[in-house]
Formats: sequence, structure tokens, C-alpha cells
Amino acid sequence: MGLIDRYLLRLLGWPLAGCLGLTVVALLLERVLRLLDLLSQSAARFDYVTQLALNLLPHYLGLALPVAFFVALFIVISKLSDGSEIDALLAGGQSLERIAAPFVCVGLALSIFSIAVFGYVQPYSRYAYRAVMHAAVNAGWNGRLSGGAFIDDDGSLMTADAADLAGQSLTRVFIRRPDAAGHEELITAASATLQVSADGKTVTMRLKSGRRIGSDARGNYRSLAFDDLTTEAPLKAAASLLRARGGDERELTLGELLRQARSPNPVVPKATLMAEFYGRIARAAFLPFLPLLAFPLGLAAKRGNRAPGLLLAGVLLLAFQHSLLLGQSLAESGRIASLPAVGLPFLIFTGLAVWLFVGSRTRPGDTPISRLVLAMSAQFRRALKPFQRKERAA
Repeated sequence: MGLIDRYLLRLLGWPLAGCLGLTVVALLLERVLRLLDLLSQSAARFDYVTQLALNLLPHYLGLALPVAFFVALFIVISKLSDGSEIDALLAGGQSLERIAAPFVCVGLALSIFSIAVFGYVQPYSRYAYRAVMHAAVNAGWNGRLSGGAFIDDDGSLMTADAADLAGQSLTRVFIRRPDAAGHEELITAASATLQVSADGKTVTMRLKSGRRIGSDARGNYRSLAFDDLTTEAPLKAAASLLRARGGDERELTLGELLRQARSPNPVVPKATLMAEFYGRIARAAFLPFLPLLAFPLGLAAKRGNRAPGLLLAGVLLLAFQHSLLLGQSLAESGRIASLPAVGLPFLIFTGLAVWLFVGSRTRPGDTPISRLVLAMSAQFRRALKPFQRKERAA
């Protein structure tokens, strides 16, 4: 590895790590907020959310990798272009292919990493996520309560304004539940303590300084003030385990997908299995082609068109992802064979990347797409001129 290669890779390192970290954290935070809302009634919601977030990490890492890699490439190439370093390298006899070579090598390494994540880590983490979610949804009440949380278990509602760290010493308690006759009763108390029985089937609630309101068989309401009231509530049994891994093609590793496809009785249709297999391979194999796409668009940014080039790249990446999903859907429905359904979008987008790169060798940054972006930018600026004049006149 030469001095130029080490310099280019050092420039790429921090932008790639920063973009990847920020993208994964942003995606996880959005999902964690939704999980907290979904599991707000679970007394152990923070434990469940932590486990769910950890199991989501490989999924979001796989989603963020191509985006972060391309944005990092775009930043580095734009920086080299703005400083005329690429012009100096080209004037010194280095070809554009030689300059792009270390970035393509990074793409190959990330492609291998992506195959490991998509092919072998993600299926296990996806199943683990579903298993934890199944346990969280079916866990019921465990005899503990966090301050401000609501427990809605088999028609009984319970909440408290505050609770200790163990969730068993409560302040300002409200309970709505059916009584022995099936009529609704309300209980309020200044404080309460909870104690789970040794067999884990019931919880004993000792309520202090409160009021109990209910109705009799004739519908007449009765109110009872108490200083000390002890009552019991049943606890739901532990949730049954989720089915075994492999009921969904996304829970199968690459090797398991091939073995199931060769099996006479696969768990899911063979077309679905092969579409999933080719889809994972295509997403990983596209990474080495991203530098070929980033170079012409990044070099065009030297003319002050960085935002349109980055926007166009985002559109292309989204189009590639959705075209693969469309191909997989067509293959699963049996309309097209799995290999051409996934392979055709892959060949179209990789061919576009190679065509743009080859077209930039003689005049870096000058490609049909970059010229289209320039024309669109000029049209947009002309359309805004009347409004800018009105603002100045005002």
C-alpha cells in the first residue's frame, strides 16, 4: 500500500465512522421511543426495551452501512476536489481508477462484513427481537409498579404517582377492578406496599389511608374509608416461548436458505427462499460499486452543486433498495424467477455506476447526470429570481 493509498484511507476513516454511528443512533432512538410507548404498561419495560434495542442493532447497521459509506465517500471526494488534490494527482500521472482503487477495496471489505451481518448475524438477532417482544407483550403484571405507569391486566387497572426503585412501595395509589360479584370498584390510597407470594401466583397489596367505592347487587353505591386494607390480586403465568427459529425466511442464515430451498418440504416456498438469498447477496455486492458512483457526483460538487449531487445519490440508493424489494415481491408471487427478479435491478444500478465513472475519466465530474443536475439547478435559480426581487423591493 502506497503513501497515497494510506492518505486516502485515513481521510475516509473518521467520516465513515461518524456517519455510520450517527445514522445507527438516529434510527435506534426513533425505534426506542416507539417501543417505550408500546410497552408503557409493562412494569419491566426498560429491561425489555434495552434487549430489543440491542437485537435491532444488526438490522439498522445493515441498513445504515451503504448510506454512511456513500456519504463518507462524498465528503472525502468533495474535500479532495475543493483542495484541487485530485487535479494534482491527475497531473502527476495518477489515473482516476488508481485514485478510486483504495475506496473500492474498502467497499470490498465492507461487502464481506455486510454478508456476515445480513447472512448470519441478522437472522439470529431478528428472531431474538421477536422472542423478547413476545415475552414483553405476554408478560402481564409481575407484582411491581413504576411511578406514573399504568398496569392494565385482565380488566384491572392500577397506577401510582410514585414508587421506590423496587416498585413495591407506592405513593398515591389508584385501583379500578371488578369485585367478587363482577361489579366495578374503585380504590384509592395514600400509600401501599406490594409483596409477591412465594409461588409467584398472587401479590398481596397492603393499602393505607384510603377509600373503597363499589356498588351492591341493586346498583346502590357504597363508600368505605379505611386506615389499613389488605387485598390480593392474581398474577398472570409466564408467557409461553415463541416458536422455534426458522418460521420466517428472514430468520434463516444464507446456508439455511440454500438447504431449505433444496429440501423437498421447505418451511416457506422455494421462490421466497431464493429471493431472500439473492437479495442479501445483491445488497452486499453493491457496496464496492458505490465509489464509482460517488466519484462523478462528488467531483461535480467542485462547481458548487454539492447538494443536488448528494440528493441525486440519495434518490439512486433509495431506488436501488426499493427495486430489490419489488423484485423479491415479484419472485415470491411467482411472476418472475428469483435470479432475474433480483439480478436485473442489480445489473442496472451497477451498470449506471460504471458508466458514470468511465464517463468521468476524461473530464472528471462532467457526466450526463451532472449536466442534468446543473441544468435543473439553473432552472430552479431562474424560477426563484422573481420572488427574490420582490423581497428586495419590499
